[in-house]
Amino acid sequence: MLVGFAIVLFAGLGFVDFLSKVPPTEAKPARNADGIVVLTGGSSRVSDALDLLSAGYGHRLLISGVHPTNGYTDIQRSLPDSQRLLACCVDLDRSAVNTRSNATETRRWVVERGFRSLIVVTSNYHMPRAIVELSHAMPEIELVPFAVVGDKWREEPWWTSGAALRLLLSEYAKYLFAQTRVAFGGVGQGGLSETGLPPPPPSKPATASVN
Repeated sequence: MLVGFAIVLFAGLGFVDFLSKVPPTEAKPARNADGIVVLTGGSSRVSDALDLLSAGYGHRLLISGVHPTNGYTDIQRSLPDSQRLLACCVDLDRSAVNTRSNATETRRWVVERGFRSLIVVTSNYHMPRAIVELSHAMPEIELVPFAVVGDKWREEPWWTSGAALRLLLSEYAKYLFAQTRVAFGGVGQGGLSETGLPPPPPSKPATASVN
């Protein structure tokens, strides 16, 4: 009985800690960065990332997790004002299929571009897990979160919506799994990390506090 209560209490406290990492409102990035990455999957993520690029928060944008059949014309069709930016300053990653592979492909892009700092654009509920995966894949890169808050989050508190609560509980479980895997992960055989790229050089840890 006491063991069961302790487990429930531990899980509850962990969920509260997770919620503290989910920004309730949008706020502009704390600083500019070399590049911007947006992880696809939520409404307005790409348009918000393009707005940041247009405002000069980064030199170049990676859209990670684009469907293999989609291209620049599909993005331009849904975002007509994006033509100039798409032509000059946007790269598409069609390989990533989940958050972990988002991190792998983002690190590959960052290494190729020689970037040292990165603005991360994703939904607010997804940000804690995204930061875990990206920090693990490239601990030498400074991460600056920009959390996108959807309309449903603005209209009503999450605790009044069963759908929002289920989404948060599901994301919390994925976040715990990612944390556990990262904690027991590391550099594999042959000097390669889990990303399949050479391990990064020692450097200061990435700053990834979510406001």
